[in-house]
Amino acid sequence: MGQRSPGLPNLPTPPTGWPVGSYATYAEAQRAVDYLADHDFPVGDVTIVGVDLMLVERVIGRLTWGRVLASGALSGVWMGLFVGLLLAYFQNNYGAVIVGVVGGVLFSVLFAALSYSFTRGRRDFTSASQLVAGRYDVLSAPRNAEQAKDMLAKLAMGPGPESVD
Repeated sequence: MGQRSPGLPNLPTPPTGWPVGSYATYAEAQRAVDYLADHDFPVGDVTIVGVDLMLVERVIGRLTWGRVLASGALSGVWMGLFVGLLLAYFQNNYGAVIVGVVGGVLFSVLFAALSYSFTRGRRDFTSASQLVAGRYDVLSAPRNAEQAKDMLAKLAMGPGPESVD
């Protein structure tokens, strides 16, 4: 995901192909395409399309002054450590690491406090957002769609009865 492949359009374009399967979760659609790949189907002709997109925001917890300041301090430690190590490397003065960390913490705590104070309690929670789809359709190029549909029907039926010798 995220990698540009040769032959793919540079601009957003609607998907093409015939629907060969529809799944409630991305994991199920991925499993279907993996099944096709495992059975030598030309998966370069396959597209997974998320339909009925929605943004889901999951609330993680309550946001308090303590959490805001602690988060600011922690991010300041990392930024200050990075800047301090750069300064120490170029100046051969390892005291710059301490100065960088202290400065980073102070700046980040101040910035976090100011940012939080401007919200005036309108958003006293932390959350994580995720783009999800109501369903995931698997499309195939028309030249292979019937074959893909037949193969995915076999996958949906599950393993056949075991032969007993």
